Amino acid sequence: MSSGHSQFALLRQRRFLPFFIVQSLGAFNDNVYRQAIIGLLFYLGVSQEEQSLYTTLAPAIFILPYFLFSALAGQIAEKLEKSRLIVITTTMEIAIMSLAAVGFLTQSMPVLLVALFCTGLQSTLFGPVKYSVLPSVLKPEELTGGNGLVEMGTSMSILVGMISGGIIFTLAGSYGPVVAATAVIALAVAGNITARMIPKVDAGAPDLKINWNPLPESLAVLRLAKKQKAVRNAILGVSWFWFVGTMLTSQLPTYAVVNLGGEPTLYIFALALFSVGTGVGSLLCEKLSGRTVEIGLVPLGAFGMTAFMLDLYFARAGEATAAGLSVPAFIAAAGSARIIVDLVGIGLFTGFFVVPLFALIQSRTPKSEMSRVFAALNIQNSGFIVGAALIALATQKYLHWTIPQLFLALAIANAVVAIYIFTIVPEFLMRFLSWLMVRTLYRLRPHGIEANVPDEGAALIVCNHVSYMDALILSATIPRPVRFVMYYKIFNIPVMRWIFRTAKAIPIAGAREDPALMQAAFDEVDRALAEGELVCIFPEGALTRDGEMAAFKSGVEKILERRPVPVVPMALRGMWDSMWSRRDTRLGRMRVPRRFRAHIEVAAGPPVDGASTDAGQLEALVRALRAGHA
Repeated sequence: MSSGHSQFALLRQRRFLPFFIVQSLGAFNDNVYRQAIIGLLFYLGVSQEEQSLYTTLAPAIFILPYFLFSALAGQIAEKLEKSRLIVITTTMEIAIMSLAAVGFLTQSMPVLLVALFCTGLQSTLFGPVKYSVLPSVLKPEELTGGNGLVEMGTSMSILVGMISGGIIFTLAGSYGPVVAATAVIALAVAGNITARMIPKVDAGAPDLKINWNPLPESLAVLRLAKKQKAVRNAILGVSWFWFVGTMLTSQLPTYAVVNLGGEPTLYIFALALFSVGTGVGSLLCEKLSGRTVEIGLVPLGAFGMTAFMLDLYFARAGEATAAGLSVPAFIAAAGSARIIVDLVGIGLFTGFFVVPLFALIQSRTPKSEMSRVFAALNIQNSGFIVGAALIALATQKYLHWTIPQLFLALAIANAVVAIYIFTIVPEFLMRFLSWLMVRTLYRLRPHGIEANVPDEGAALIVCNHVSYMDALILSATIPRPVRFVMYYKIFNIPVMRWIFRTAKAIPIAGAREDPALMQAAFDEVDRALAEGELVCIFPEGALTRDGEMAAFKSGVEKILERRPVPVVPMALRGMWDSMWSRRDTRLGRMRVPRRFRAHIEVAAGPPVDGASTDAGQLEALVRALRAGHA
């Protein structure tokens, strides 16, 4: 792994680009269609009551299939070869948009609403395959970047689709129905043609027996999604993202007019700020995470969202004194810069929040269950979206809250939910603290991690031991979770102890110090390897006192005798000149370090057969990787 990698390289590769275009076109077309229906209502000059009836009814019609058919969609996505299923769903889209075109041309709202329900059904079928296809075509270290691109593509497609659909009748006038009908069919056809370029992606569970009864199967997939605590709470986090997003974006049209003093088009500008922020935040995740699935970004995203939502309340707590401001006039008005920064900031930290959650679900869920887990996510998401709409309506109708007050309540609720999730799964907060420490203290350059650390299955990592931070450094560069075996006195360092325990590190002692603890450590290592996990040991047995490597002890051979798994040699370079090595005395570490933000490197070599190696050979490999760098 080198710092020269970029997620944008995926956009030049057939395994990712056609899929990215298909999902972006789908989101774009959905929003062109929904906004064009609103444009048609204005074009027909229907009453205000009918318009508000539609704006209430349309989202409910679109989301109903998610409740009814997500469990079925998850099973189908699990059973069928995925590229074939994407072609089927995009072919459905052509048929549905042809029906929608009839609705536009005959100016029939019932036909358009039936087509809207069918669009929701098609989106329900596409949902599980959309996210379950990524782990099949991307390497673990590409998941964060790939999800960032998908999230960016989705948010920008929704924004541009809403703008495009909204101006069709304004620009085309009497030709509006024809233009709208042509546009939705053309986009559906483009999606279908592109879908046929997606390479074959094997089914997750081709022998799965489909249960056609939606209610018991919905309960079954919801139970399936709760098997792992981290995945269950990641799903809760994604649903909360939809809750916050729905609450915010549904209030923006009124907020733009009443609280920002703008004309109706200012709403699109406010939505654009939020969407661009989300897109940028999504793309930055790969850079900030160092190409690992870095769930440490989730607490950062959550607290950033709360901070900017709080500031948005204080920036404009009451109604605007001006009215009818155009976008340029609003930008020029006093206090508007703060509101613009807040809207972009909320979106930016929303990206930090949601992208690692998607990557976590994908990296921790078995491929044979992935589509059904994402089906469960869709069921839960739709519930949270409906809940957000109902709560927003109730607070304004019965509690008489203003929109800024609603934003304030949402900021507080967001902090409470975030703290709840991070209390239930301390791993989120642990990864945030370790991410913050590593990125603050060091400038890190990895080499050979992607090529040599296996994407799945058991492996033993052996590495030289230079500082108290070694385990955190390695966990920040390896895409998969790693179980570290560490000297019990390092394991028990205050603050770090909580981080190490949460990361399921394995404390070990010398045979003379505590033979029972030593045996328990070897048993736990064997258990972890038997379950297909990565385990890392420091075979020198102690931190270096002079910057030089010590001889590897025989403990590594005992592990491999019981469980001869592949062994990946790794080396830390530059850590002797960094903070927390034994080059500094304890007193020396208490002052501001001389070597703050030190350049350090982590190198990995090709795996070797655990059945035919010994401590001396592994030591030689690590020495070669270390290449004289202390």
